[in-house]
Amino acid sequence: MKRKITFLTIVMAFMFFLSTNAQEESSWSTGVDLYSNYIWRGLKFGSGPALQPTIEFNAGGLTIGAWGSYCFSENEAMETDLYAGYEFDLGKNNTLGFTVTDYYFPGTDYFTGDSHFFEPMMSLGLGNLTLTGAYMFGLETKDIYLEAAFAAGPVNLTLGAGDGQYTSNQKFNVCNIGLSTSKSLKVTDSFSIPVTGSLILNPSNEALYIVVGISL
Repeated sequence: MKRKITFLTIVMAFMFFLSTNAQEESSWSTGVDLYSNYIWRGLKFGSGPALQPTIEFNAGGLTIGAWGSYCFSENEAMETDLYAGYEFDLGKNNTLGFTVTDYYFPGTDYFTGDSHFFEPMMSLGLGNLTLTGAYMFGLETKDIYLEAAFAAGPVNLTLGAGDGQYTSNQKFNVCNIGLSTSKSLKVTDSFSIPVTGSLILNPSNEALYIVVGISL
């Protein structure tokens, strides 16, 4: 496990070094989201609202960042992820992206614990349609997740399927049917807060969620 973490750290550091020596314009950004519940790929983590901070570095098509989620309840469902990815511009509003994520769940030692899960992911953007494929592994976990997302004006539609943790019987099945939309909540003439609302159905777990979040 420690060798996997070290390898990912070296890869991210190498990509960061290349980006700082490239001619593309680079930038740092940070923010935080507050959601009524933490729902991910049709799965519910923890209970109660979740605070989700992020910090990110961008240079051209390269992205390196850290993201976390912390629930306001006794079941905190803490999560701290590191990720690195690159997106290629294929022209005509089409893109091809590759991302590697280290999912870490606090509670054991970061370097020697078994709370890490790794996921290579590929995404293909075809105009308003985005196709995603991901494979998560760690300990005895070997889970596949496939998703198609379509932006239809003010509404985003999502259809996802997976196996392992994503379904009630661990067999490959539809686990994430989502409909979401967003708006800007005007606070002052010069300041507004983005608000997102989602309706999410997991047919495998027979669960339906309504989630609202704000971004700062």
